[in-house]
Amino acid sequence: MTMTGVSPPRETPANTLAADLLVSLRPDQWTKNLFVFAGLVFGERLLEPGAVARSCATFAIFCALSSAMYLINDLRDRSRDLCHPVKATRPIAAGRVSPLAAGVVAALLLAGGIAGSFLLGSGLGIVSVAFAALLTVYTWALKTIAILDVLTIAIGFVVRAVAGAVVLGVAISPWLLVCTLLLALFLGLTKRRQEVVTLGTNATGHRPVLARYTLPLVDQMVTIVAGATLVSYAMYTTSPSTTAEFGTDLLTLTLPFPLYGVLRYLMLIHDNRAGPGPSDILLRDRPLAVCIIGWGLAVAGIIYRPF
Repeated sequence: MTMTGVSPPRETPANTLAADLLVSLRPDQWTKNLFVFAGLVFGERLLEPGAVARSCATFAIFCALSSAMYLINDLRDRSRDLCHPVKATRPIAAGRVSPLAAGVVAALLLAGGIAGSFLLGSGLGIVSVAFAALLTVYTWALKTIAILDVLTIAIGFVVRAVAGAVVLGVAISPWLLVCTLLLALFLGLTKRRQEVVTLGTNATGHRPVLARYTLPLVDQMVTIVAGATLVSYAMYTTSPSTTAEFGTDLLTLTLPFPLYGVLRYLMLIHDNRAGPGPSDILLRDRPLAVCIIGWGLAVAGIIYRPF
């Protein structure tokens, strides 16, 4: 309290902008980039320190690229995000991070990520540019076209897996890429479902393409893609080429993990208490997290078995 009886204005903490920028980078979404490690695990390079280091560097590069695209997406959608109960609180939509600051950070991350990918190899550099181009086209055009919007996001996951293989010079089974595409498409469709349920009549104000996603239609799509995902994984694990590559048919024993994971995830998205997006559910649901970790350990144990 001053001598005039008026309290001085409260100063904004110096680290507020940095904290808001960090939130805008969406580090909780970086789990999507774990797909770059598919080449490391299934390419049988997990026990090579050099390969692990290159995969970790690729993971960091794709975290930078995806965060840059999140910033660009938030800049473009900041007015529409105000129609969403959660996205309205994002720093850019809420006005806590200026468009200039967000744009500068996005440009730096984009340039740094692409430059870093070319340092690891021209092949990875080309894949990284393709990834950034794909998400840019999505942000400015494809996100307004039903089905193509979720399909583009799913292809982005495949590009991540391809990047992880390219940086190590290993091949990934076409079946594994199909499984990646279908799983990502499954997650994308369930996210659209939750947006329709959560936003109700305000859905089109936030994302106009949601007008094409009626609840019965999305549920039918989710059912089809979920079944296709599980069948594809089953075909991959039982494929003669898979057995020949790893010298065992034991990968078939890992099938219960995706079966449980997909079915539990379907149960959770029909529960109104579930989070608004796939990442929220994957991070918050302990049984699902245990299932994913268990699958990873089982796959690694079978591929790298000492006998």
